[in-house]
Amino acid sequence: QVQLVESGGGLVQAGGSLSVSCATSRHTFRNYVVGWFRQAPGTEREFVAGLAWSGGGVNYGDSVKGRFTISRDHAKNTVTLQMNSLRPEDTAVYYCAAKIYGTFPSPQARVYDYWGQGTQVTVSS
Repeated sequence: QVQLVESGGGLVQAGGSLSVSCATSRHTFRNYVVGWFRQAPGTEREFVAGLAWSGGGVNYGDSVKGRFTISRDHAKNTVTLQMNSLRPEDTAVYYCAAKIYGTFPSPQARVYDYWGQGTQVTVSS
């Protein structure tokens, strides 16, 4: 069983920046695709960004392109989502997800096998 642990998040004013990171109970994300999703109350879970750890393929949801950046840290075995120019509509619980194998991160939540507990990101206007 793979456990994912998110960290970061919090409260920020509109226009500000935050980052969230995902770590795994395994020693490495090698051969995994790691994605970030978010869910606001009363809405569907939305794909934010993802990357294929070994292949390096990256994908972003349309609503965050140009503002968010996903990256990996080989030394720390973490995947970080840097969020800039935050808007109130970015407010949600952000979840890290992972699936083994893959060269391109799918935006479909159903294909991911492992999920973190989520971390709250709140953007005030």
